[in-house]
Amino acid sequence: MNEKERWVVGITGASGAIYGVRLVQSLLDAGHFVHLLITEAGWRVLKEELDWQATKRQDAIIEAFGAEAAIQVHPIADIGATIASGSFRVQGMIIMPCSMGTLSSIAHGASDNLMARAADVMMKEGRPLVLVPRETPMHAIHLENMLKLSKMGVKLIPAMPAFYHKPKTLDDIVNFLVGKVLDSLDIDHQLFTRWGDSNES
Repeated sequence: MNEKERWVVGITGASGAIYGVRLVQSLLDAGHFVHLLITEAGWRVLKEELDWQATKRQDAIIEAFGAEAAIQVHPIADIGATIASGSFRVQGMIIMPCSMGTLSSIAHGASDNLMARAADVMMKEGRPLVLVPRETPMHAIHLENMLKLSKMGVKLIPAMPAFYHKPKTLDDIVNFLVGKVLDSLDIDHQLFTRWGDSNES
Protein backbone atom coordinates (compact mmCIF):
# COMPACT_ATOMS: atom_id res chain seq x y z
CA MET A 1 0.00 0.00 0.00
CA ASN A 2 1.20 3.51 -0.81
CA GLU A 3 -0.42 4.98 2.31
CA LYS A 4 0.40 4.32 5.95
CA GLU A 5 0.27 0.70 6.96
CA ARG A 6 -3.03 -0.02 8.69
CA TRP A 7 -3.24 -2.29 11.72
CA VAL A 8 -6.28 -3.39 13.69
CA VAL A 9 -5.80 -3.48 17.46
CA GLY A 10 -8.30 -4.98 19.88
CA ILE A 11 -8.40 -4.50 23.64
CA THR A 12 -10.70 -6.84 25.57
CA GLY A 13 -11.73 -7.28 29.18
CA ALA A 14 -8.73 -9.37 30.20
CA SER A 15 -6.42 -7.81 32.75
CA GLY A 16 -3.40 -6.08 31.24
CA ALA A 17 -4.99 -3.14 29.42
CA ILE A 18 -1.65 -1.37 29.58
CA TYR A 19 -0.31 -3.86 27.03
CA GLY A 20 -2.85 -2.79 24.42
CA VAL A 21 -2.35 0.90 25.10
CA ARG A 22 1.43 0.59 24.78
CA LEU A 23 1.01 -1.38 21.54
CA VAL A 24 -1.20 1.31 20.02
CA GLN A 25 1.27 4.02 21.01
CA SER A 26 4.17 2.03 19.56
CA LEU A 27 2.37 1.56 16.24
CA LEU A 28 1.51 5.26 16.09
CA ASP A 29 5.09 6.21 16.93
CA ALA A 30 6.26 3.98 14.07
CA GLY A 31 4.05 5.92 11.62
CA HIS A 32 1.25 3.40 11.22
CA PHE A 33 -2.52 3.95 11.22
CA VAL A 34 -4.47 2.13 13.93
CA HIS A 35 -8.06 0.90 13.77
CA LEU A 36 -8.92 0.43 17.43
CA LEU A 37 -11.57 -1.82 18.94
CA ILE A 38 -12.38 -1.92 22.64
CA THR A 39 -15.01 -4.23 24.10
CA GLU A 40 -17.35 -3.04 26.83
CA ALA A 41 -15.42 -5.15 29.32
CA GLY A 42 -12.23 -3.67 27.89
CA TRP A 43 -13.45 -0.16 28.73
CA ARG A 44 -14.15 -1.30 32.27
CA VAL A 45 -10.64 -2.68 32.67
CA LEU A 46 -9.14 0.51 31.20
CA LYS A 47 -11.04 2.46 33.85
CA GLU A 48 -10.10 0.13 36.71
CA GLU A 49 -6.44 -0.39 35.78
CA LEU A 50 -5.48 2.89 34.08
CA ASP A 51 -8.13 5.34 35.31
CA TRP A 52 -9.49 6.00 31.82
CA GLN A 53 -12.78 7.89 31.52
CA ALA A 54 -15.11 5.11 30.42
CA THR A 55 -18.06 7.50 30.15
CA LYS A 56 -16.19 10.08 28.03
CA ARG A 57 -14.55 7.70 25.64
CA GLN A 58 -13.45 10.07 22.91
CA ASP A 59 -11.85 12.29 25.54
CA ALA A 60 -10.04 9.26 26.95
CA ILE A 61 -8.67 8.33 23.51
CA ILE A 62 -7.46 11.89 22.89
CA GLU A 63 -5.85 12.07 26.32
CA ALA A 64 -4.03 8.78 25.75
CA PHE A 65 -2.88 9.23 22.16
CA GLY A 66 -3.34 12.90 21.23
CA ALA A 67 -5.93 14.76 19.18
CA GLU A 68 -3.99 14.34 15.93
CA ALA A 69 -3.21 10.63 16.31
CA ALA A 70 -3.65 8.45 13.21
CA ILE A 71 -6.32 6.36 14.86
CA GLN A 72 -9.93 5.43 14.25
CA VAL A 73 -12.00 3.94 17.04
CA HIS A 74 -14.80 1.62 15.91
CA PRO A 75 -17.87 0.83 18.04
CA ILE A 76 -17.75 -2.84 18.96
CA ALA A 77 -21.29 -3.39 17.65
CA ASP A 78 -20.61 -1.84 14.22
CA ILE A 79 -20.61 -4.97 12.08
CA GLY A 80 -20.73 -2.73 8.98
CA ALA A 81 -17.40 -1.03 9.74
CA THR A 82 -14.64 -1.02 7.12
CA ILE A 83 -12.58 -3.62 8.99
CA ALA A 84 -15.49 -6.07 8.85
CA SER A 85 -14.82 -6.53 5.13
CA GLY A 86 -12.01 -8.48 3.55
CA SER A 87 -11.93 -5.94 0.70
CA PHE A 88 -10.65 -3.31 3.13
CA ARG A 89 -6.90 -3.74 3.16
CA VAL A 90 -5.03 -3.85 6.46
CA GLN A 91 -1.69 -5.41 7.36
CA GLY A 92 -3.06 -7.53 10.19
CA MET A 93 -4.69 -7.55 13.62
CA ILE A 94 -3.53 -7.87 17.21
CA ILE A 95 -5.82 -8.45 20.20
CA MET A 96 -3.86 -7.46 23.29
CA PRO A 97 -4.89 -8.46 25.88
CA CYS A 98 -7.25 -11.15 24.61
CA SER A 99 -9.83 -12.56 27.00
CA MET A 100 -10.64 -16.25 26.85
CA GLY A 101 -14.20 -15.34 25.90
CA THR A 102 -13.00 -13.45 22.82
CA LEU A 103 -10.51 -16.20 22.00
CA SER A 104 -13.29 -18.80 22.18
CA SER A 105 -15.55 -16.69 19.96
CA ILE A 106 -12.81 -16.46 17.32
CA ALA A 107 -11.96 -20.15 17.56
CA HIS A 108 -15.57 -21.09 16.87
CA GLY A 109 -16.32 -18.52 14.18
CA ALA A 110 -18.96 -16.76 16.25
CA SER A 111 -18.69 -13.31 14.67
CA ASP A 112 -21.21 -11.73 17.04
CA ASN A 113 -19.38 -8.41 17.35
CA LEU A 114 -16.85 -6.39 15.35
CA MET A 115 -13.87 -7.75 17.31
CA ALA A 116 -14.63 -11.36 16.42
CA ARG A 117 -15.69 -10.45 12.87
CA ALA A 118 -12.48 -8.51 12.18
CA ALA A 119 -10.45 -11.46 13.48
CA ASP A 120 -12.44 -13.81 11.27
CA VAL A 121 -11.65 -11.57 8.29
CA MET A 122 -7.92 -11.82 9.06
CA MET A 123 -8.11 -15.61 9.01
CA LYS A 124 -10.20 -15.91 5.86
CA GLU A 125 -7.98 -13.43 4.01
CA GLY A 126 -4.75 -15.08 5.21
CA ARG A 127 -3.57 -11.97 7.04
CA PRO A 128 -1.59 -12.01 10.30
CA LEU A 129 -3.66 -12.40 13.46
CA VAL A 130 -1.92 -12.23 16.83
CA LEU A 131 -3.71 -12.98 20.09
CA VAL A 132 -2.19 -12.18 23.48
CA PRO A 133 -4.14 -14.19 26.06
CA ARG A 134 -3.80 -13.11 29.67
CA GLU A 135 -5.30 -15.75 31.92
CA THR A 136 -4.02 -18.08 34.62
CA PRO A 137 -4.48 -20.87 35.38
CA MET A 138 -5.82 -22.26 32.11
CA HIS A 139 -8.18 -25.21 31.82
CA ALA A 140 -8.60 -27.69 28.99
CA ILE A 141 -11.10 -25.61 26.99
CA HIS A 142 -8.70 -22.64 26.96
CA LEU A 143 -5.88 -24.85 25.76
CA GLU A 144 -8.00 -26.64 23.15
CA ASN A 145 -9.18 -23.32 21.71
CA MET A 146 -5.62 -22.02 21.51
CA LEU A 147 -4.43 -25.21 19.81
CA LYS A 148 -7.29 -24.95 17.30
CA LEU A 149 -6.35 -21.38 16.43
CA SER A 150 -2.65 -22.20 16.25
CA LYS A 151 -3.38 -24.93 13.72
CA MET A 152 -5.22 -22.31 11.65
CA GLY A 153 -2.15 -20.08 11.54
CA VAL A 154 -3.07 -17.67 14.33
CA LYS A 155 -0.06 -16.56 16.36
CA LEU A 156 -0.50 -16.85 20.12
CA ILE A 157 1.80 -14.81 22.36
CA PRO A 158 0.72 -15.29 25.98
CA ALA A 159 1.45 -12.42 28.34
CA MET A 160 4.47 -14.11 29.92
CA PRO A 161 7.25 -11.76 31.02
CA ALA A 162 10.94 -12.62 30.61
CA PHE A 163 13.73 -11.63 32.95
CA TYR A 164 16.96 -12.20 31.02
CA HIS A 165 16.92 -8.52 30.03
CA LYS A 166 16.90 -7.64 33.78
CA PRO A 167 13.73 -5.52 33.95
CA LYS A 168 13.79 -2.86 36.64
CA THR A 169 10.34 -1.31 36.19
CA LEU A 170 6.84 -2.27 35.19
CA ASP A 171 7.45 -0.41 31.93
CA ASP A 172 10.38 -2.72 31.18
CA ILE A 173 8.10 -5.75 31.50
CA VAL A 174 5.31 -4.20 29.42
CA ASN A 175 7.73 -3.05 26.73
CA PHE A 176 9.25 -6.51 26.45
CA LEU A 177 5.92 -8.16 25.68
CA VAL A 178 4.82 -5.43 23.27
CA GLY A 179 8.21 -5.73 21.58
CA LYS A 180 7.74 -9.49 21.16
CA VAL A 181 4.41 -8.84 19.46
CA LEU A 182 5.99 -6.27 17.13
CA ASP A 183 8.81 -8.72 16.39
CA SER A 184 6.27 -11.34 15.35
CA LEU A 185 4.90 -8.88 12.78
CA ASP A 186 8.35 -7.73 11.60
CA ILE A 187 7.79 -4.18 12.86
CA ASP A 188 10.94 -2.37 13.95
CA HIS A 189 11.15 -1.07 17.51
CA GLN A 190 13.56 -0.24 20.32
CA LEU A 191 11.44 -1.36 23.24
CA PHE A 192 13.95 -3.74 24.80
CA THR A 193 17.59 -4.82 24.59
CA ARG A 194 17.89 -8.04 22.64
CA TRP A 195 19.80 -11.04 23.91
CA GLY A 196 23.45 -10.57 23.00
CA ASP A 197 23.11 -6.94 21.88
CA SER A 198 24.82 -5.64 25.02
CA ASN A 199 27.86 -7.83 24.30
CA GLU A 200 28.42 -6.47 20.80
CA SER A 201 31.01 -3.75 20.34
